[in-house]
Amino acid sequence: MASKVGIISLGCSKNLVDTEIMLGLLNRAGYEITGAQDNADVIIVNTCGFITPAKEEAINTIFETARLKETSGLKALLVAGCLSQRYGKILLDEMPEVDGILGTGAVPDIAGLVELALQGERFCRVASPAYAHTPDMPRILTTPPYSAYLKIADGCSNRCSYCAIPNIRGDYRSRPLEAVISEAESLLEQGVREIVLVAQDTTAYGMDIYGRRKLAGLVRELAVLGVPWIRLMYCYPTGFTGELIKVMADNRNICRYVDMPLQHASPRMLKLMNRRGSPEEIKELIAELRRAMPGIALRSTFMVGFPGETGEDFEELISFMKEVRFERAGVFKYSREEGTPAGDMSGQVPARVKEERYHRAMKLQQEISLEQNSALVGKVINVLVEEEPSGRSNLYRGRSEMDAPDIDGLVLFTAVKSAPRPGDLVKVRVNKAYEYDLRGELS
Repeated sequence: MASKVGIISLGCSKNLVDTEIMLGLLNRAGYEITGAQDNADVIIVNTCGFITPAKEEAINTIFETARLKETSGLKALLVAGCLSQRYGKILLDEMPEVDGILGTGAVPDIAGLVELALQGERFCRVASPAYAHTPDMPRILTTPPYSAYLKIADGCSNRCSYCAIPNIRGDYRSRPLEAVISEAESLLEQGVREIVLVAQDTTAYGMDIYGRRKLAGLVRELAVLGVPWIRLMYCYPTGFTGELIKVMADNRNICRYVDMPLQHASPRMLKLMNRRGSPEEIKELIAELRRAMPGIALRSTFMVGFPGETGEDFEELISFMKEVRFERAGVFKYSREEGTPAGDMSGQVPARVKEERYHRAMKLQQEISLEQNSALVGKVINVLVEEEPSGRSNLYRGRSEMDAPDIDGLVLFTAVKSAPRPGDLVKVRVNKAYEYDLRGELS
């Protein structure tokens, strides 16, 4: 009888793709994949190790899972992903409950490492974080069947002063364009209707292997394939080209949506963060995107409490948010990380001040988001159906093309004359707006 293996995936969408590849490799090797943790012989916790809260979540999950050795006969517990790559043998030495540590470069070896663990060997396999995700690697999707992430690159070479990702994932490595297109074709054959492009910096795609930015060419080829929705995430502002904007504007199956993490709007803070691009240049880019694609939803992420951030710096951020009025935005508090330049900087901001700034920025964004959503009342928008009504509810649940999976809002709607299914693309007339979500009826 085949051993049963389950995986708990934590962290970002890039990590989730690694989880899906490991599932595919394990399945191909003859292991039985199970989603029932109390029925597994082996459980792999694929961790995030980016910031302190993510590390704490990972450690708590490892300890909770280890209890299954006593309650349900779990034979081996493996820890993979960014936390493993970052701390390696320290984890193995300090957590006797763990049977094996796998770095981010060990994904292709997962089947053999599971076998080692089942044979009773305790190991730490952390080396180079790089591995090549090739078209012949199987992948089992864990997302809904109509939506999938497509990782176009791994690692990062930007060296932002607060970020440990280059240490964990290595330098930026683009996948060959042909490999990405081949995987996209496979996803389409499986019935995927929304492909979400992810990398640490999608706009840097191609620089390392082609010597120039190739995201525009990649997106153009994906659009020709007939992917109903193509969504761009993690776009670095200085990486946008006129060609990319034109490709997006010319192809209606590219979602009118861009995720563009900016982190701050104070020139002094951006310099300390080692971020390229001035607030003026960013404003020009935003205006250009909105001119080229009226109605586009722009999403950003901002950090408060970075070392040395003064009240004046924070007010510059608030003024920027008020002026630009992002349709979507998230705010998070700076986390001091060892091994990063920012971790050694003086002027660390007190937790109380970080908390105050976080709540003020989020409150502002909620007000902006409500105003932006309210402007959609009476309009017809494109929606991807995600859930049918359940119980006594008559509401369908979906996402507009202005909403990325897992991080943005929902569209709740009624349908009288037809019964759409999950994965269908429909038109919904908006009749009510909230801070993050919309309500409407099938048009």
